[in-house]
Amino acid sequence: MPEFTIPADDPNRQLSIVDPDDPALQHLAMVGDTYTILLSGAQTGGLFCLIDMMVPHGGGPGPHRHDFEETFHLLEGEIEFTFRGQKSLAKAGMTVNIPANAPHSFRNVSGADVRMLCLCAPAGQEEFFARVGTPVASRTAQAPKLDPAAFSAFLAKAAALAPQFRTELLKP
Repeated sequence: MPEFTIPADDPNRQLSIVDPDDPALQHLAMVGDTYTILLSGAQTGGLFCLIDMMVPHGGGPGPHRHDFEETFHLLEGEIEFTFRGQKSLAKAGMTVNIPANAPHSFRNVSGADVRMLCLCAPAGQEEFFARVGTPVASRTAQAPKLDPAAFSAFLAKAAALAPQFRTELLKP
């Protein structure tokens, strides 16, 4: 077995201690949900990003896939995941991993807000959200309701940017 050497510590990297309610964080409205960037690729050397997600009843993204791993840990509520066409219900305390490249979506069908953490590895998804999302005041701020024209504009922008972020939006 080859010898393994751990690289030297990088003193340019800093400890991150994050309060999800810090107003200085990026809080973004995304298709009715509110996503807060807790850790970005800039903070993790590009290894991963961590996003706090508040998903109201009826919220969640449409079908999509991407070439990175995505893991969700439910803090509050229940959410329905669709993975390769199969539906599964995840509840608070559960963790769900979506393998890279697999078609998936999620939807809150519980009747109450869901809060979950989303870890994407490697990082980059947070940059996509920053480019297509709308800034809001906090992680608990309700995303503004989009009229049909605004929703169409959002979808067009997301579809145009998705390939740059290794993501493919799929037909429902």
